[in-house]
Amino acid sequence: MFTSSSNAISAYQRIGVETGIEAADPHKLILMLFEGAQEALAKARIHIQHHEIPEKGKMISKTIMIIDHGLKASLDINAGGDLAVKLQSLYDYMSHRLLLANVQNNIEIVNEVNALLAELHDAWKAIEPLNKTHMNSQTNFNEVRA
Repeated sequence: MFTSSSNAISAYQRIGVETGIEAADPHKLILMLFEGAQEALAKARIHIQHHEIPEKGKMISKTIMIIDHGLKASLDINAGGDLAVKLQSLYDYMSHRLLLANVQNNIEIVNEVNALLAELHDAWKAIEPLNKTHMNSQTNFNEVRA
């Protein structure tokens, strides 16, 4: 009985995430990556505290995948210039630190990377209104011209 209800909850969560992805603009997708990485690190922290080594490894690996194949892969070095290069280096640093955290079961390193992700998430979130304001003014400008 519990297995089917947990499967239903899991399916519901997957549908919610998939719907969110389909409806999200590029800015929102990056926010979702940051949030997914932070959520996985929160779970990794709990698994370290409970000495659940396989589960901890899965959550740290998930975070590294999000960083490497999501956040880092989304960088446009040509358009982003020096900032994109610095972010790329920071993402490499975070992945390396998480590998150490995984091997050493080091919660302090997990907290360090989580703090970096939180700071980047907050910075990315802060530019959202600017992005939407620009898009809305462009739309209004185009409507006036039409």
